[in-house]
Amino acid sequence: MAAVLAAGLALGITFGTAVVLRARHTPLPPGKATGRELFVMSCAHCHGDDAHGDEGPDLHNLRIGDTHIALLIKSGIKGDMPSFEKKHNDADIVAITAYLRTLK
Repeated sequence: MAAVLAAGLALGITFGTAVVLRARHTPLPPGKATGRELFVMSCAHCHGDDAHGDEGPDLHNLRIGDTHIALLIKSGIKGDMPSFEKKHNDADIVAITAYLRTLK
């Protein structure tokens, strides 16, 4: 089990409902840390653990407003990104948006 946990620490893997974050990330304020955890659970598989993009685009230095970000998370983009309206409440979406704003 220790080896699995160590691997999770290195890779940023989710264990149950707890998210093990990569040690290289700088500490975030509590609200933004929650946003990071939600991002890892719902967004990282397409946007990458570091949000530099993979299947989905790079999310650093976004040039759209918070309301637009929230709308995209809730509604998705037909054929490109699923809707997360049923998975995340408004507080979750605010936290994810706050985390995205920390990405430079």
